[in-house]
Amino acid sequence: MSKLLAIAALTLLAITSTASAQENLNDLEIAHAAYTADLIDIRYAHIALAISESPEVREFAELMIRDHTAVNEGAFALLTKLNVAPQDNAFSQALLKGAADKNKELLSLRGAAFDKAYTTNELGYHQTVNKIVGEMWLPNVQTPELKAFLAQALVTFQVHEGHAEQIVKSRAVARR
Repeated sequence: MSKLLAIAALTLLAITSTASAQENLNDLEIAHAAYTADLIDIRYAHIALAISESPEVREFAELMIRDHTAVNEGAFALLTKLNVAPQDNAFSQALLKGAADKNKELLSLRGAAFDKAYTTNELGYHQTVNKIVGEMWLPNVQTPELKAFLAQALVTFQVHEGHAEQIVKSRAVARR
């Protein structure tokens, strides 16, 4: 279990180290960062479907693809309605850099080691993203439609966090 906590801590450290880069983002930069975070999680899920043989992990990955794709489609529709374009920023770029490193790590693993790394990463990723969305972005977003959209997406992501936590705990118990 201590290895599991160490992996989770490293995941959180990688994501939160980018938190300083996300301070003072405008609404369009927040929209870009949220979209980027969803794309990253979709990519992680595709890796899981390519590697994992666990039905539980594969089902979770399919859920991540479905839900995060739906959120991004909704975000795109909102941006189209508002006639604005998201703005790239240092936080989005930092997320992508961290994801590239995590992708390499995940692609190097197989079997139970992959499943553990993927689900632990998903738990840490959702915990951190949920904290950023709930505590940093929602209080600062100025566009009412974007604020409502992010609040709705946060509910979905909180469910993901709970699901990931359940999988991590059940897999830890199963290995005892």
